[in-house]
Amino acid sequence: MTTQRCAWCSEDPLYIAYHDTEWGKPSFDEQHLFEMLCLEGQQAGLSWITVLKKRAGYQQHFFHYPIAQIAALSDLELEEKLQDSGLIRHLGKLTAIRENAKAWQRLKTQGIHPVEFLWSFVQGQISNNDVAEYRTAPAQTAQSQAMSKALKKHGFKFVGPTTCYALMQAIGMVNDHENHCDFKHTQAE
Repeated sequence: MTTQRCAWCSEDPLYIAYHDTEWGKPSFDEQHLFEMLCLEGQQAGLSWITVLKKRAGYQQHFFHYPIAQIAALSDLELEEKLQDSGLIRHLGKLTAIRENAKAWQRLKTQGIHPVEFLWSFVQGQISNNDVAEYRTAPAQTAQSQAMSKALKKHGFKFVGPTTCYALMQAIGMVNDHENHCDFKHTQAE
């Protein structure tokens, strides 16, 4: 029997693995949520497969380190990272990772738990959306607009409402697997 996946999932093994094992699965892990917030921002103007193909480079340079260490990166260290073709070589996007780490830390110093803060935009509940084949899921919602506005207010970068909705999909706040997809009803398990 052939596995049915969302129409957007290409035959690329990297895309299939991401779709089948990660996308839409609820995550409450702080390091993972921070990584996904930043990676979704790296996607701005690009395809998600481009980011996925460079994910190992981002993990090597950023996400295998504590958020506090990412926040402490110097301008020179960020500029040096521009030499690595394993990253999207855009200084603004790389700088955004550091600035997001700083903003993440500021939330904590204000007594705001970042994981709870992010999940508060869906009241801690997973939303299972009715998504017909060929993507009728929205690009943004009232919740992603509110998340974007709040994140920007706290100093986060590359967090527009479309990016925030993609984050919500990626970390399982919303289940936008298409109705025919075999993974539609397995994500919350």
